[in-house]
Amino acid sequence: MVGQKKNKLNPNPNWALLQEKLKIDAANTRKPEKSLLGKRKERLDPEVAQNLSFNPLTPTSTDCSVTDALAMDCEMVGVGGNRSALGRVTLVNEWGNVVYDEYVRPIEHVVDYRTEISGIRHHHLKKAKTFQVAQKKVVEMLKGRILVGHALRNDLKALLLSHPKKDIRDTSGMGEKEP
Repeated sequence: MVGQKKNKLNPNPNWALLQEKLKIDAANTRKPEKSLLGKRKERLDPEVAQNLSFNPLTPTSTDCSVTDALAMDCEMVGVGGNRSALGRVTLVNEWGNVVYDEYVRPIEHVVDYRTEISGIRHHHLKKAKTFQVAQKKVVEMLKGRILVGHALRNDLKALLLSHPKKDIRDTSGMGEKEP
């Protein structure tokens, strides 16, 4: 109990930086650009990507409880043409710990697992949760909480969900300068 109280006062440093950035950028809000390709519209050249170093974030606590704010990311699979469907949904708490991570079996037939981007393979979806089960769990976990993520409109669309605008903190517009 004492450890949890200490961690409540000292969240993950990345979380604190994001909160500070949100305060600074609050006055510079603007409508996000419409894009068919969503959050992955700019792909790195494979040679450039090879030279980048990967620096994983480490949680600042072992507390895996559901906090007042949760970050969400969804991975998509191709279901024909340029259409996508949910293949995996992950929620992490403000300490950076995973509180929900499930593969999701799409309703439609998967034609492209997009493994190089999503990490999803055929065997992951064999015993995956149904879309309805995953959607219901995400709804329960997000209710009344702040939702943090990148290009969240794509993830919410894939989940066929909405979330109160006042409770969304989308990083997709951060770092962009007004002309």
